[in-house]
Amino acid sequence: VSWDVFFRNANAGVPPGSAYQSPQPLGAYPLVSPAVHSVLQPNMEKVVEDHLAVHSLIREYQVRGHHVAKLDPLEISCVDFDDAPSRCEQMLCLGYYGLAERDLDKVFRLPKTTFIGGDDSALPLREIIRRLEMAYCQHIGVEFMFINDLEQCQWIRQKFETPGVLQFAHEEKRTLLARMIRSTRFEEFLQRKWSSEKRFGLEGCESLIPALKTIIDKSSESGVESVILGMPHRGRLNVLANVIRKELEQIFCQFESKLEAADEGSGDVKYHLGMYHRRMNRVSDKAITLSLMANPSHLEAVDPVVQGKTKAEQFYLGDTEGQKVMSILLHGDAAFAGQGIVYETFHLADLPSYTTHGTIHVVVNNQIGFTTDPRMARSSPYPTDVARVVNAPIFHVNADDPEAVMYVCNVAAEWRSTFHKDVVVDLVCYRRNGHNEIDEPMFTQPLMYKQIKKQKGVLQKFAEKMISEGVVTRQRYEEEISKYDRICEEAYIRSKDEKIMHIKHWLDSPWPGFFTLDGQPRSMTCPPTGISEDLLVHIGTIAASVPEQDFTIHGGLTRILRGRATMVDQRVCDWALGEYMAFGSLLKDGVHVRLSGQDVERGTFSHRHHVLHDQNVDKRTCIPMNYICPDQAPYTVCNSSLSEYGVLGFELGFAMASPNALVLWEAQFGDFHNTAQCIIDQFISSGQTKWVRQNGIVLLLPHGMEGMGPEHSSARPERFLQMCNDDPDVLPMLTEDFAAQQLYDCNWIVVNCSNPANYFHVLRRQILQPYRKPLIVFTPKSLLRHPEAKSSFDDMLPGTNFLRVIPDNGLAASNVDNVKRLIFCSGKIYYELIRERKNRGMDQEVAVVRLEQLSPFPFDLVKTESDRYANADLVWCQEEHKNQGYYDYVKPRIRTTIQRSKPVWYAGREPASAPATGNKRTHLLELQRLLDTAFDLKAFDLETMKPPHGF
Repeated sequence: VSWDVFFRNANAGVPPGSAYQSPQPLGAYPLVSPAVHSVLQPNMEKVVEDHLAVHSLIREYQVRGHHVAKLDPLEISCVDFDDAPSRCEQMLCLGYYGLAERDLDKVFRLPKTTFIGGDDSALPLREIIRRLEMAYCQHIGVEFMFINDLEQCQWIRQKFETPGVLQFAHEEKRTLLARMIRSTRFEEFLQRKWSSEKRFGLEGCESLIPALKTIIDKSSESGVESVILGMPHRGRLNVLANVIRKELEQIFCQFESKLEAADEGSGDVKYHLGMYHRRMNRVSDKAITLSLMANPSHLEAVDPVVQGKTKAEQFYLGDTEGQKVMSILLHGDAAFAGQGIVYETFHLADLPSYTTHGTIHVVVNNQIGFTTDPRMARSSPYPTDVARVVNAPIFHVNADDPEAVMYVCNVAAEWRSTFHKDVVVDLVCYRRNGHNEIDEPMFTQPLMYKQIKKQKGVLQKFAEKMISEGVVTRQRYEEEISKYDRICEEAYIRSKDEKIMHIKHWLDSPWPGFFTLDGQPRSMTCPPTGISEDLLVHIGTIAASVPEQDFTIHGGLTRILRGRATMVDQRVCDWALGEYMAFGSLLKDGVHVRLSGQDVERGTFSHRHHVLHDQNVDKRTCIPMNYICPDQAPYTVCNSSLSEYGVLGFELGFAMASPNALVLWEAQFGDFHNTAQCIIDQFISSGQTKWVRQNGIVLLLPHGMEGMGPEHSSARPERFLQMCNDDPDVLPMLTEDFAAQQLYDCNWIVVNCSNPANYFHVLRRQILQPYRKPLIVFTPKSLLRHPEAKSSFDDMLPGTNFLRVIPDNGLAASNVDNVKRLIFCSGKIYYELIRERKNRGMDQEVAVVRLEQLSPFPFDLVKTESDRYANADLVWCQEEHKNQGYYDYVKPRIRTTIQRSKPVWYAGREPASAPATGNKRTHLLELQRLLDTAFDLKAFDLETMKPPHGF
């Protein structure tokens, strides 16, 4: 104890003579001499202050060290855009904390929130700063201190602060060098052979290839069996060649302009195509499946599609933790910061029905967009700041240091397998060429590109380092280069033999067993979609019940369920029950059904109620649809985030994984699909044409003019119909299998069902037909409860089918010669027309025929109806405005059907820019006016072939 007192006093600056205290009996020792207490007190405070200052300094490095890290290979730093001195640099200065140069050799105890000490619990300040600089301010910048989970922060600190973590064995370095050689020489080979072709090469970020391979190696070692990738076009050919391992000759032959297309459709440019490949991973010695999704030029549009496909594969494997299937998303810096779909996709990360249990994001950070400087492209310091919203750690790394890249990717893969959370690797690099190989970047970035021209290639720098360290000899290095160059040359020679381009070689989601070996449907007929009465009653009973015991439902819901039971007794169903019958019957047959969208569990219009909520127990729910039979497929119904673009993309990806699932996305109102237009245009309407990839996604779009204003009325049918690929001017051969062949040839199916039975049939047909096409359904709002919009069980029994056209079976059909007007229509307007017809007593003079399937257009059935009412004039009636709705689509097709023998008049609203009026009175006036026109048999002047003014 006496020695302890002596050293304490001496450390506090007390002279040795005064510091010594003679020993006293045990227990009687004061810690300090009263004589020196006054001297010691301020010095003790200084010791405490200095320790606190050092702890603050350590934390400052952890929080802000990435701002001063040497991340930019060009050393022109586009990370912090301010010209002013960095505040972070000031905060990492000793003086900011009251420390001085003289304190550098003092020893300080380290806090438990750092691992820089290794086995030491105390270090001199000089060594503390050196180790912090090595951990946080070299070629790796770690952003993680915003994460609000202590365990996760400690895990990251240990990975980057522990001394010596960045040391690799010689064998690992040789593997890394070999991968860098392949990545670099692949691009150089393409440049030599096709110098004037666009290829969106990887020059300037060649370390992306070893980065991806490291992530895949590490993930494979931890049990991952399938990796699904999505990426923009920069570096895609290199990824296909060196990561997915597509045959080089298949890539090289894509540059041949004389290559003939053997498959259907338009095809797509080589740097948009996808690929699927199963192979052995040499590092883990395990089989792994790699799938690169096809992606259009809408750079980030593929993000949610990848996530949906990943979720589906996890679902079918029963992989509830994401241990076997994972996704990797690649991004460009400008797109990652600029495109809102990135944020929408991030927000699916932890939602129960959408999580993929952690995605690894790799940003190829060129520090430039096409020609746009980052200072004009984003408001945040980094392009990756959007990832902070889900507490994803962000690892910035200088892409000219392959070892640092490899280490960071190892950590990212470990993070994902440990915590099953998203993580971002930001490869700070540059783009050696312009946006493509023909573009001139000096127009807009002269200083950056002067620096790039002087920049030594990353392979050259890394190879010199490896040779100087004795990892490889120069001879071995040159042999590796020659070996890969020879592989490329031989593949180039073989590629000359390829005369035909098979797009099927580029499939990203094969469906084994669904098609024949040459990709054709196994049949061209669809079995009847009706089901037995017993099954209808059984499903209806489930729909009207609460299968769980002691479950309290809302009183209003009790009335709804009682109403369903009454309908079952009466052998009828409304829209909600018809949907129940379709879903339930498919589930019974082992077909997974997934319904997703905003508020779909209850239904926007409070009609569906597929998820019942216990009124007394929070979060206790019941899904009756999962109680249909013991060996049924599971039913997934999930309210989504308030996203259309992201969620529709996700469901599209889910539907890609298997043809044996009914995947539906419902818009809250059909009007809102326009914020998902990119997915509809790029993937759904044209996906099969571009990528030979069939998809059976179903879009449910509530549509109908009910006076609810311009944002809650129209699902914009005209847009979907305008993108249909059938010819309005050609009457097809009306063969026996005409309907099935039409469905096979079309790019998608557009329907507007006017009764529950037809809705039931079209949903079942979607799965029972031997091929997959997207299905667009304009669903009703007011018809959900319309007393006449009900169907008898008789219309759903065995032998019944979806009716593409519903004829008029009333009085008009019994005496066709008396019919003066044949009105074709679609959807809700039918009920308004028949009500008006009855009120006017014109049931024998006017026939009303419903077009339920608009595309592919039912030429055969329209011809039958037109021929039946040969004496009648033809009117197309719609509630939508003339420049919207179906008119521009159906008129030329009806004219072609009847060989232009008579005009097709229009009854509907006048042209307008908005889809509907916001004024209820105006809405009713417009409706009455169009009904007046439809039933005024003199409304159209057959002499002059002109309608009256205003129509």
